[in-house]
Amino acid sequence: MQTTLAQEPVIALDMTARQWRVLFAAWLGWGFDVFDALLFNYVAANCIVSLMHLTPGTAATKSEVMFWTGVSSSVLLVGCAAGGILFGRISDRIGRSRTMIGTMILYAVGTASCALAPNFWVLLVCRAVSALGIGGEWAAGASMVAEVVPEKRRVQAGALLYSSAPVGLFLATFVNWVIAGVWMTGDPGTSWRWVFAFGILPAGVAILVRRGLHEPERWTSVVAPGSKAEPARFGELFNPTYLRVTISGLAMAVTAMLMWWASNAFIPVVAGGLGDRAAAAQGLAGADRQALIEGWKTMATNLFNLGGLIGTFATVPIAERYGRRTMYGVYFALSAASLFAAFGVTWPEAWRLYFYFPVGLAVFGVFGSFTYYLPELFPTRLRSTGAGFCYNSGRIIAAGGPFLVGWVASRGANALDTALAAMSWIAVIPLLGLLLLPLVVETKGRVLED
Repeated sequence: MQTTLAQEPVIALDMTARQWRVLFAAWLGWGFDVFDALLFNYVAANCIVSLMHLTPGTAATKSEVMFWTGVSSSVLLVGCAAGGILFGRISDRIGRSRTMIGTMILYAVGTASCALAPNFWVLLVCRAVSALGIGGEWAAGASMVAEVVPEKRRVQAGALLYSSAPVGLFLATFVNWVIAGVWMTGDPGTSWRWVFAFGILPAGVAILVRRGLHEPERWTSVVAPGSKAEPARFGELFNPTYLRVTISGLAMAVTAMLMWWASNAFIPVVAGGLGDRAAAAQGLAGADRQALIEGWKTMATNLFNLGGLIGTFATVPIAERYGRRTMYGVYFALSAASLFAAFGVTWPEAWRLYFYFPVGLAVFGVFGSFTYYLPELFPTRLRSTGAGFCYNSGRIIAAGGPFLVGWVASRGANALDTALAAMSWIAVIPLLGLLLLPLVVETKGRVLED
């Protein structure tokens, strides 16, 4: 089905200005989604110490930070899953663009509210509110792009859409570095509040992109109110018609989510711990020590993001030439190897940071496929519900990953070394994912179903 008028001029990649506007709006929505979702990871140490009135620098405090970082990440994932499933259904009922804009405002307000939290429990509530919008935005944006772009450009457009995730992380890294690493290095007890305050940015962006953003013609002709199409029912995902594709999407999403969150949630904490050791070895203290720690956090995260950006685009030629099943096999094999090399082998502190690049390339990069693969599995009236369920149900199961790593790390005498040992076992997850490849429904060459 053509989704744009024939007279509209083509700009690039066989797409018209309208199609590029839709892609850009969804790109902004997903980029800021990731930006807001992961701001906490950068400020976890300072935030937890401040709100729980812990003594900075002690072994007990480092264990507490590891544990509560895992808890907070798990709360976020459960909230994202609930939001994704809820707003996925709403998107199929009221439309993609309205749902996307509403969820952007919701997660922006929730994240910015964290800056005002008087204690850690209120912060968790604010994170949960934000998570509802974060989870809901993905399904609406991915479905909207898949339904608007030309069939032969769906894979490229999906990868372009997900490329905003590393960009969102780069932005979060930059905001934290400017505030905590340059502007307020001497006041870590307050700097985290300013970092969270920047979470309001997506609300303004949502208001701007709302102008000129219309529902996909594929949705309006099939599902819009007044059409003859039967409204999507959640239970349809498990009937004989769609059960196989639901299992396919869920199996890949669960594997990817588990390995991503179990490793990514602790990047700033681990990099900061390694930087703290390096600062101690150099005899640094005070603001100089904090600046080095923040610099190491920035280095590790940027390497992970850069790898993820390259890996996202690399899914396109592999998926188009060899198919989706082979693409997942390649990425899971690389993920297992890179995770074990990064955390299961002894390296000097500075060297270990550089292993975050191959980890990002594989563990982060594979997510570039979900923005085109999951929408391919379901028809228009069920697309956002199905894609949202697969992607976000993976988050429910993945919620156990950060909690388990944080709990194990907090049990050891040395929280950092214990965390590294625990994280080396994350390499088992993509190996299990390889065993699930026979469940993958191949969609190479398939036309998007109405």
